Amino acid sequence: MAAEQPGAGPSGGASRPALFSWCLFDWANSAFPTVVTTFVFAAYFTEAVAPDTASGTAAWGYALSLSGLAVAVLSPIAGAITDHGGRRKPWLFVFSALSILAAAGLWFVRPDASSVVLALVLVGVGSFAFEMATVFYNAMLPEIAPKGMIGRISGWGWGLGYAGGLGCLVVALVLVKAEPPLFGLDAAAAEPVRATALLVALWFAVFGLPLFLFTPDRPAYGLSLIESARRGLATLGRTVKNVRAHGGVVRFLVAHMVYADGLNTLFAFGGIYAAGTFGMDFSELVLFGIATNVTAGAGAALFAWVDDWIGPKRTIMIALFGLLICGAALIMVESKAMFWIFALPLGIFVGPAQAASRSLMAHLAPAEIRTEMFGLFALSGKATAFVGPALLGWVTVLYASQRAGMATVLVFFAAGIALMAKVPDVRR
Repeated sequence: MAAEQPGAGPSGGASRPALFSWCLFDWANSAFPTVVTTFVFAAYFTEAVAPDTASGTAAWGYALSLSGLAVAVLSPIAGAITDHGGRRKPWLFVFSALSILAAAGLWFVRPDASSVVLALVLVGVGSFAFEMATVFYNAMLPEIAPKGMIGRISGWGWGLGYAGGLGCLVVALVLVKAEPPLFGLDAAAAEPVRATALLVALWFAVFGLPLFLFTPDRPAYGLSLIESARRGLATLGRTVKNVRAHGGVVRFLVAHMVYADGLNTLFAFGGIYAAGTFGMDFSELVLFGIATNVTAGAGAALFAWVDDWIGPKRTIMIALFGLLICGAALIMVESKAMFWIFALPLGIFVGPAQAASRSLMAHLAPAEIRTEMFGLFALSGKATAFVGPALLGWVTVLYASQRAGMATVLVFFAAGIALMAKVPDVRR
């Protein structure tokens, strides 16, 4: 129990410095997906490293897809092994360090096609390590959160994650846009852009360190890695075999798989829709990305109280209804001004849909297989990640309309609401 761990607070959870350090890790690691895989380095790869934009975009997508597949396969296995080994922080440290090293290695990706393979390997490995680290990080939540505060700790952490990603992005944009280039960097060799990868590595390492210093971990159970692996695989096998014994968890994982596919598709194509249908230029798209991330972070933090008040299941359903309504409006509006009016509120519901999903899994997962369950949670977010983009692309071509394609995202949110209705409203 968390109250028996070093650094525990009087409310039954970890101390305030320990809780803040745990939340700060979200601030730290969010730099990787924000700067590397979404904004700065992704654009640099497709525009300057790959032979052409089309092939670069496809190769980038393949690398991230393979990374997601590896996470889907290995995260439940690693989680099951950790449940028998005890401590989670050593695993969290190894995967965090791997993600940091991969980010730092991107400095060596020169603006030349000869660097394509290096870039794809580093991005694939870094993304894989980032997602794997998140499994162990999330599994710590129910053991450190004070009684009745799982939703608030999860939401505050998620809100800090959005803020940290944006903070690192702002610094990265200053580094890229500065004239003359800072620190004597050579713009002709794209060093200002490449240096953003070093910024991500430093950001992740510095702000991630307090978790390892101040946030308590479970004690080691005294088993060797081989024995932990043997028992973990056996437990995972029993979980799969006796899946009906975990009906509530299974129903939630299916629902999460569906609405997470809608969220992932929204993230991947929201900017494309804004540019293609409403004529936003690059500077407007950057502003749009920053604004929606701010509202998503604010939504995660504000709905944290709602999560603990009415429960994570109801919080998720409110968020999905909000996404459905705002999303439908964005499909129908014609002017750019109206797009902004509905896009910003939509962001408010993105954060709580994610943060409350983490807290609901913390409530549902049996303590003895908690990390394994968070591995399955990661699997549910990756297993069908190809379906949403594929359906959107097919409908867009079929009707020759971006609006029609984006409307498919609403189907995932509606289906998520229907499936969530069957998930038990469990609260620890």
